[in-house]
Order: sequence, then structure tokens, then C-alpha cells
Amino acid sequence: MGRKVKYSPEQKVQACIDYVSGKKSAIQIAHELNMGKRGDAKIYKWVKSYSVHGASCFGVKKNNQSYSKEFKEKVVKEYLNGEGPLDDLTAKYNLPSVSILCSWIKKYNSHIELKDYDPKPEIYMAEKLKTTLEERIEIVKYCLEHNRDIKGTAAHYGCKYAQLYQWVTKYEKFGEEGLIDKRGKRKNEEELSELEKAKRRIAQLERQNKELKDSYEILKKAEARERW
Repeated sequence: MGRKVKYSPEQKVQACIDYVSGKKSAIQIAHELNMGKRGDAKIYKWVKSYSVHGASCFGVKKNNQSYSKEFKEKVVKEYLNGEGPLDDLTAKYNLPSVSILCSWIKKYNSHIELKDYDPKPEIYMAEKLKTTLEERIEIVKYCLEHNRDIKGTAAHYGCKYAQLYQWVTKYEKFGEEGLIDKRGKRKNEEELSELEKAKRRIAQLERQNKELKDSYEILKKAEARERW
């Protein structure tokens, strides 16, 4: 997979100007910027934000954006009340992506409290937390049950962000076995028996299937509401 390309604010503004003026189509602009498949969809998103906020929407933010509980609920309720589709509300409130709004909607519909967002820089500088296997499993499951909120979980348990990120990634790939502290002694694929390989693959597919189902459900609800 290639490295994700970043575009400067100037490139984004020029792209919007070229599109809005009718000088170029979204497909032409995406091709010129080597944006690959569905690059035109990204151009449309830029244009929506630009039409509402102007060039300032592409400014570089020094810190992570903070969102209060009240703000999240306000945006979610606007969507649920049919006051705008996902793309329009994302542009209206200058959110980084539609996926952020989708995650708020999913939490709200699941009756999970939408909390104030605090960047919590201390979790990146925290000392590594010494844990048992049972504690690591508990922490990872808590994280996944809370919409894979690594930052919030790290703050809740007092562990380092990078440390928790590794645990979650290993758990999603290998299950509880991935959380065993073997100091590099985890069995390689070629060392596994056919039964162990099958169990590992089944566990991985089950986790991937659950993630896909969750994503599909929220998108299906969003599309149904927008058609309505």
C-alpha cells in the first residue's frame, strides 16, 4: 500500500477555485494531483468545506481539535432530525472527516455517552504500564467496547498511547495470544500446526467480520436516512 499523499492548503484552494469556476472537472483535478481512484470524491469534499468556510478550512491546526459533549450532541441531533446529510454536516462544522461524525452517531444510537474530547498530551509521554495478561485483555476489550477509543482508554487506565495501540493491533490480528508477553517468542506461521493456523485464521476473520458488520450498519442507516 502506498504512502498517503498530503496536499498543501494552496493546492486544495486552487483545486476548489478550478472546480467552482468550471475551469476543470473534479476528475481532471484529481488526475492532475495523482489522487488515484475516487480522488474526485475527495475534491467534492474539499469544495463543500470551501463553499462554507472559505480558504480558512484548509488551515493547519497546531493542536487536535476539541469537541464538547454539547457540540457532538448538537451535530448528531441535526443529522437524526434530517437537517442535512453526513457530507453537508461535516462541511458545515468543518469536521476532519465523515467517519468522525459516523462514530458520534453510532455511540449516540448505542446509548454511549458522548464525552468532551480532550487531546490529553500526557498519554503520549506516560511511562509504560506493567501489566499481567489478564489486565491487558481487560484493557483491550474495554477499548474495543468503547468504539476503539485508544486515547480515552489510555487515559482511563494510565498507560501509554503507543503501548495500548500495539496491544489493540496485536489483539485484532492474533486474538488473546497476541497479548502474551513472549518477548519475541511468539510462534511464526511456519511453526504452527495446521490446527493452530486454522484457529488463528478463524479468530482473525471473526474480528474482521465484526468490524465490517459494525461499519456496514452505520453506513446503511446513514444512506437510508439520506434517501428518506
